[in-house]
Amino acid sequence: MHSSGRGSRSFGALLRFYRERAGLSQEALALKIEFSKSQVAMVERGERAPKGTFTPRADDAVGAQGALLLVAEKEFQTSGIPPWTEDYLVEEQSASSVHSYQSQVIPGSLQTKAYAKAVYTCNYCPPLDDEEIDKRVAARLERQQLFYRKPTPIISYVLEESILTRPLGGPPVLKEQLHHVLDIGRLRHVEIQVMPHNRETHAGLAGPMILLETDERRQLAYVEGPSGGYFVCEQPHLGNMFGTYGILRAQALTPEESTKLIEKVVQEL
Repeated sequence: MHSSGRGSRSFGALLRFYRERAGLSQEALALKIEFSKSQVAMVERGERAPKGTFTPRADDAVGAQGALLLVAEKEFQTSGIPPWTEDYLVEEQSASSVHSYQSQVIPGSLQTKAYAKAVYTCNYCPPLDDEEIDKRVAARLERQQLFYRKPTPIISYVLEESILTRPLGGPPVLKEQLHHVLDIGRLRHVEIQVMPHNRETHAGLAGPMILLETDERRQLAYVEGPSGGYFVCEQPHLGNMFGTYGILRAQALTPEESTKLIEKVVQEL
């Protein structure tokens, strides 16, 4: 059995067999299942595990009648995260830019282990068991490879000020988390801005969002709610979301002002 990130040559060979039998090129299959051609190629070469809805969509598209699902179940450990989140993470792992607005909690890619555990412990109905929480926390921590991978992505965050004072897990957990946010904010390709309480106009009242530019320079937006997540890739909605984020950045404190505010909150904890 393989870890959730590593591919399988056996699964890849089976996928290629069914794809070719169905008369589909890698590009044609990618279009059918709404993944990129490079992702299909990497799965077939055994370089990457299929993520999210890749396997059920591919099984259906190539007429494998459940064979791919069966092999995937034996070959890959489940990561413990929902399929729609896995679909997003596939894009995030290769994106050339990632821009995130968050109004409730520190964004997942910035979370420390203790803070992530507090998030998963307190906000699930029905509650998650300990094993499931551990899986999800580990998957969340893996996302921090985003900050150090090559080629270097451009990353920005706009965070509501209320997030900085919400003591999930208790004050020591929050203090450690804010120190981590400050550390990541010092990376020259990362900008972190805070939206202050006292703004009288606010472009982000519709809620959190993540904007991506893929390695192929294609723009995507991702929105996640209580019952699942979805991509926005059609105009004019996509352009409107990128426009909204631009206004949010203009309304927020500058990165330098934001750093000073976060440092002040840390000192008061």
